[in-house]
Amino acid sequence: MNNLIEKADKFVEELFKEKLPNTFIYHNYQHTERVVKSTKELIDNSEINVKEAEALILAAWFHDTGYTHVYNGHEEKSAEIADEFLQENNATEELREKVKQYILATRFSSTPNGLEEEIIRDADSSHFGKDYFEETSEFLRQELELHNIKNFTNAEWLEENILVFTEKHQYYTDYAIKEWKPKKEENLLELIESKNKQEKKLKKEEHKARMKAKYKNENPERSIQTLFRVTLRNHIKLSDIADTKANILLSVNAIIISLALANLIPKLEAESNKHLLIPSLILVLFSVASIILSILSTRPNVTSGEFTKEQVKNRNVNLLFFGNYHKMPFEQFKWGMNELIKDKDYVYEMLMLDLHLLGKVLHRKYFLLRLTYTVFMMGIIISVIAFILAFYLM
Repeated sequence: MNNLIEKADKFVEELFKEKLPNTFIYHNYQHTERVVKSTKELIDNSEINVKEAEALILAAWFHDTGYTHVYNGHEEKSAEIADEFLQENNATEELREKVKQYILATRFSSTPNGLEEEIIRDADSSHFGKDYFEETSEFLRQELELHNIKNFTNAEWLEENILVFTEKHQYYTDYAIKEWKPKKEENLLELIESKNKQEKKLKKEEHKARMKAKYKNENPERSIQTLFRVTLRNHIKLSDIADTKANILLSVNAIIISLALANLIPKLEAESNKHLLIPSLILVLFSVASIILSILSTRPNVTSGEFTKEQVKNRNVNLLFFGNYHKMPFEQFKWGMNELIKDKDYVYEMLMLDLHLLGKVLHRKYFLLRLTYTVFMMGIIISVIAFILAFYLM
């Protein structure tokens, strides 16, 4: 008996090394060793004869070998592999049949018939009543995920384990009921406690989310702040755009004047070019006018930089604009800001005032910018017409 079992051990170990994918992190050689150990433990504490004991241990070694070929329904394939091995090692027909019977009894959905089948079933699920249950359970969860059978969340896996413990699994042998069932019940209590903790945590998070949403709906502060922030940012972008456009016009007209002074005007001294004098002057004058308007549209307007306490108390000064405080001592500015932040309505009023003044500045900029573009356009048109008439009347 020992010789055949030793051969079975080596055969299964080699088979798993060669053909079992490394994605089997639960149903592997280590699991098989645990089942064999548990089977021997149950046999030692039961009235089982030698032949039945040999068949049970062989069945324990081979019960998961079918995973090298198929996942679902592996028990039938395991029985085939065991039968082929036993035939090659001249086992008796009786032993072969018993081994196949016990392997098929490990199907979780079946009900064991007789003490031997109860032993193999209890041994296969012995980890339910062991200290290492949590570790092996996680291995099984990951294995199911790796094989795309099912992806369990933490909550779903807890629920599945509790369901198995309470409705789908039971120990059958007297020894397992006495020795393993108490630890299984402890493991079940830990699962239930973990589930309750998760549910409490989830309820707490849901409550926080509801309160946050309620606070957000009831308190418009966030929306008001977003309104001011977005509006001020948009106005600042518009101011940058206006400055960029003014700089473009300024550069273009400066180039036109430079070219005119360097190349065109010196040639007007010749008698043959006298007719180009007026068109050239028109071009230069309109370019100068465009430059002046461009400078005016970007020219900053800084106020006095001072304020009084009465102005702050009467809300007649905007402390959010540097032009109203750049000459003030820090202590007086600090006092004014403290007065401002004490009153939420005052803060919003200053933001409104800042936005209003920024709008006025933008109006002036874009008015001058539009006027600059108009002057530049008219200058180009009139200059071209003047040049055409000059050539025509020459």
